[in-house]
Amino acid sequence: MRQGNNTQTGVSEFILLGLSSDWGTQVSLFILILTMYLVTVVGNFLIILLIRLDSRLHTPMYFFLSVLSLVDLCYANSIAPQMLAHLLSAQKSIPFHNCVCQHYVSLASGGSEFFLLGAMAYDRYVAVCHPLHYTVIMHGGRCLGLAAGCLVAGFTNSLMETIITFQLPLCHSVINHFACETLAVLRLACADISFNKVMVAISGFLFIMLPCILVLFSYGRIVAAILHIRSAQGRRKAFGTCASHLAVVCMCFGATIFTYLGPRSASSVEEEKMVAVFYAVVAPMLNPLIYSLRNKEVMAALQKVLEKLR
Repeated sequence: MRQGNNTQTGVSEFILLGLSSDWGTQVSLFILILTMYLVTVVGNFLIILLIRLDSRLHTPMYFFLSVLSLVDLCYANSIAPQMLAHLLSAQKSIPFHNCVCQHYVSLASGGSEFFLLGAMAYDRYVAVCHPLHYTVIMHGGRCLGLAAGCLVAGFTNSLMETIITFQLPLCHSVINHFACETLAVLRLACADISFNKVMVAISGFLFIMLPCILVLFSYGRIVAAILHIRSAQGRRKAFGTCASHLAVVCMCFGATIFTYLGPRSASSVEEEKMVAVFYAVVAPMLNPLIYSLRNKEVMAALQKVLEKLR
C-alpha cells in the first residue's frame, strides 16, 4: 500500500482487480465492452440529437427520455473508459482522487436515473389515465422541475455517500472490483462501518425502492385504465406506449435491488461485479435501443434526418 498525503485514508492510489486475470479473457472483454460502449455513446447521443431536431418529439415523454440519455452518457463515461484502459494494462491502478470522482459521478448518475424512471412512469400514468388533462398537468415548468429535482436528489445523495465512504481509514488499497463502487470500497475499511451500512440501506430505500413503488403504483393504475378500454386496438396502443419504459425499469431496478438490497453470500462479491457490468455498461446501451426500435416516432425522426443528410 502506497502512502500519500491523504492523512484520513493513508492511500494515494488504488489497485482494481477487474473482472479477470486471464489475458485472453481480458482481450475478449475489451472487444465486447468497447463495442457496447460505442453503441451506448452513439445511441444516446443520437436520441438527444433527434429529440432536439424534430419538433414532433418536443413532448414531456421525449424530454424525460433526452435527460435519461444524458444521464446514461455520464454513467457510461464515468466507468467504461477506465475499464477499457485497465483491460489492456498490466498496471491497473487509479489515483485516489480519480477514484473519488468516479464514485461520485457514477453514483449520482445512477441515483438520478432511478428518480427519472419514476418521473417517466408518472408521465405515462397521466398520459393514459388523464389524457384530456395531460398537457395541463405535464406542462413545461413541471417537467423541468421534475427533471431538475431528480438530478439534484441524485447528485446530493452521491455527495453525502462519497464523503462518508472516503473519510473512513482504509487498511488496504486493492479493490476487488472494476470500479470504485461503494460496497467494494467499504470492504477496505479498518474501522466500524455500521453507520455506512445503515446509510447505504437508507439510500437504497429512498433511491431504489421509492421510485420502484412509484413505478409499480403508476403501472397498476395504467393497467387498470387500459383494461377498461373497449377497443382491442386502443388497448394495444396504450400498452405499446408503456412497454419500452417498463422493460428499462425492470432491467435497472432488478439489477440494483439484487446488488444493494439482496442477501449477502460468500459468492456475493463476484455476483456484484457481474451485475455491476450489467447496470454500468449493458443497461445504458439497451436504453436507446429499446426506446428507438420500439418507437415509430423516433424511427420516423431518424429517417427524416437521414433523408436531409442525403
